Amino acid sequence: MKKCFLLLGFLLPFSAIIGQVQHHSLEALKKQIEARLSLVEGEFAVAFIDLKTRESLYINEKTSFHAASTMKTPVMIEVFRQAKSGKFKLTDSILVKNEFKSIVDGSLYKMDIADDSADGLYSMIGKKMTIYDLTYLMITVSSNLATNILIDLVDAKKATATMRRLGANDIQVLRGVEDNKAYDLGLNNTTTAFDLALIFEKIARGKPLGKKASKEMLNILFDQKFNEIIPAKLPADAKVAHKTGSITGVQHDSGIVFLADGNKYVLVLLSRKLKDPAAGVVALSEVSEMVYDFFRVR
Repeated sequence: MKKCFLLLGFLLPFSAIIGQVQHHSLEALKKQIEARLSLVEGEFAVAFIDLKTRESLYINEKTSFHAASTMKTPVMIEVFRQAKSGKFKLTDSILVKNEFKSIVDGSLYKMDIADDSADGLYSMIGKKMTIYDLTYLMITVSSNLATNILIDLVDAKKATATMRRLGANDIQVLRGVEDNKAYDLGLNNTTTAFDLALIFEKIARGKPLGKKASKEMLNILFDQKFNEIIPAKLPADAKVAHKTGSITGVQHDSGIVFLADGNKYVLVLLSRKLKDPAAGVVALSEVSEMVYDFFRVR
């Protein structure tokens, strides 16, 4: 080993050797990520898990963030769990409605089509759709209406309870979307980078509900239509199964990256208090690229 090192020393300057060692160090990657994120005004959390070696990198992983639409992944898991338990079939049809109860006092509220990314679903109000199709819309186009219908079906408390059984101790699925009375009281869905990484690792390993259900959930996550963060700067042969989330000052992405060689890793990128959301998105997409470059050459 010493002879190999000495021979390499004749071929490369010592600084280059040290640079290569640092490039392959998780600690060096962490510093590189922190340096990039420091250029953007805001707060961030990062979680990375190598699914082969189980090595991980965390930054502010236990800090609680407003979950935004990342909470839709736990809801999807609960939908599949209840389907597996026999409560219903994913092919069952249920009524598309736009009337929901606030968790504060039970008063009724409706979703605003102008604030939803899946406005086409509103033409189906009063008609029926399958539970699977509503789940697909909840994840791929982040439909808030579909989300609330499904939360009414499976119960937010049960989704949270399932997260606890999986070991995700801080994710909180408390309510549906646009429950303004709850929002005004600070009653929000929350998450941490650690918990999101944990549940995506479970999905990747086929553990929450078995390999069949995990594969079905992955197929939905692969069809995500919002691809500005984790996949944005990755090559076309890198497939990403993920769920994003955004509200004012918040840009999140979370999921699993599959490389062409069969290796894969979990990556969660959370942000809040962004003064310039567009700059935050660019920074996070560049962090994703850094992680990919690190992982690819290992």
